[in-house]
Amino acid sequence: MASGSIPSFTFKAYGEDNPRQVSGSGSSSRHHSDSESEICPTTKSLARLCSRDKDERATALEKLSEKILVCLELDRTGSARLSKETLLHLLRLSRSCPLQEVRMRATELLCIAQEEGIEVPRALASGPSAFIPAKELLIEGLNQDILVESFLSLGRVDHLTMVMALHPSYLSCFLRTQHALFELDGPLPRDWRHYVSVMAAARHHCSYMVQQHSKAFLEAGGDESWLSGIKHAPVKLRSLHTLNKLLAHRPWLITQQHIQELVCAGAEPRWSLAELIHAVILMAHTHSLCSFVWGCGLNPEPDHIGGYAFHPPSPSHIPRSPHSPAHEDGRPELVDGAVEVEVLMKRMVELQQQQEEEECTQEEMVTRFERQRSESIPTAVVRGAPPELVLGLVEEPEFRYEDFAPRGEQSPSTMRAQDYSWEDHGFSLVQRLLPDMGQFLDEEFQVVSNLTYNRMAMHEDVDTYTLRKALWNYIHCLYGIRYDDYDYGSVNVLLERSLKVFVKTMACHPEQTTARIYHAFWRHFRHSEKVHANLIVMEARLQAALLYTLRSITAYIK
Repeated sequence: MASGSIPSFTFKAYGEDNPRQVSGSGSSSRHHSDSESEICPTTKSLARLCSRDKDERATALEKLSEKILVCLELDRTGSARLSKETLLHLLRLSRSCPLQEVRMRATELLCIAQEEGIEVPRALASGPSAFIPAKELLIEGLNQDILVESFLSLGRVDHLTMVMALHPSYLSCFLRTQHALFELDGPLPRDWRHYVSVMAAARHHCSYMVQQHSKAFLEAGGDESWLSGIKHAPVKLRSLHTLNKLLAHRPWLITQQHIQELVCAGAEPRWSLAELIHAVILMAHTHSLCSFVWGCGLNPEPDHIGGYAFHPPSPSHIPRSPHSPAHEDGRPELVDGAVEVEVLMKRMVELQQQQEEEECTQEEMVTRFERQRSESIPTAVVRGAPPELVLGLVEEPEFRYEDFAPRGEQSPSTMRAQDYSWEDHGFSLVQRLLPDMGQFLDEEFQVVSNLTYNRMAMHEDVDTYTLRKALWNYIHCLYGIRYDDYDYGSVNVLLERSLKVFVKTMACHPEQTTARIYHAFWRHFRHSEKVHANLIVMEARLQAALLYTLRSITAYIK
């Protein structure tokens, strides 16, 4: 990666595995104990592996090994002392810990356990992503520093972090925002924050995010019954349903009335404005992350349901990625891929020259926006039923994205960025209602907007600003947001149709993203460049959803 020093982030770690949360499939005859013996590895002892002191970490690793070996000795008498949680923790460390000594020791301990007759879990995926080769994500390199920092701070390195680590400067500010949203003092209790995110992730059928936040919800002391269905959650949380579905699928329909129903004096239960803005940011943040998870084809974590098994799969049951409704595999032939890069670079240069020489009238700019907004870009039309894991967490599953401007229909009024923008309006409102959160979000938007390595596929020293701007403004166009000073004719020039299909699917129907449409665009670009595009789409979608809601809150306050 062509970037400078790795930005640092420091904050208190989340808790580790909670024995109440048992995830996974398969069974084992020798690890199903209801509780671990006192001499077995505990959450606390496993967490010591995250010490910043190298000697303390080495000592913790030795003690962990000793305890597990003692457990294995005791197991000879038929006392199953190694719990599923311990085995899955070892599996996770063996697969994703960036510290080589910890990773190798965890692998060794699992092998010893297997030799002793313990059925050990095996990961079903070969790497973090079903779309990106594992060798491109699991390399020892510059991004390793931020992965180590993440492990020491959070106690684990998940697939999301490993993919985002292709862009360390973005990952650093993303993790700070995550920490502020879920861990710092705020109006919502910590377990509620994670449950709101569970509700949000369920809208996009995103089992990955549902499991991540379900685990954190339990660790924060949440009531496990809530996870069996939204009907078990408090009425106050359930009252977010309408806002959640609109934020996820059609944020331009959010009005002052929706805000008033939640925060006015007669509302029952009543949300404070601070609580509501916290919940709104959590939902929008999670919706956009679902786009990234699906858009990068993230595989389940080794300790997620669908991420491991205790029995080797038979040849007829080779695990497939859950990230394609049609389970599409394969990659198109790279025919003329290099030519496409050359054509795109030529278009970028010509466009810049044309914009310097020509000046469009405001009427022509509006016409080009409307033409772009109403363009027919096909995406999957069949939306499958929610997976069993999220079934009880979704109300009105049939409600989904519809084009802002369906052909032949009267569309909602366009939001002009000059009338309500993040910089001039949204930022200050968030800062006032949820101090410092506006700053964290603004940093994310700034970093992703300015992120560049001045290269394109096999070419170096390339100014990619116009391409990045076209991506950002195309997403906002899909969400009905228009910039008066932007020529939307640039979008058709710079974004090929296969890229538009991918971007629209990822932003509007993320659960329909497939390997085929991921591989169909930018066929000679690096995977890190495609992840960069995904980051732009994710943040542009987040800002668009926030702008509509913040505008409605502003109207209510006035």
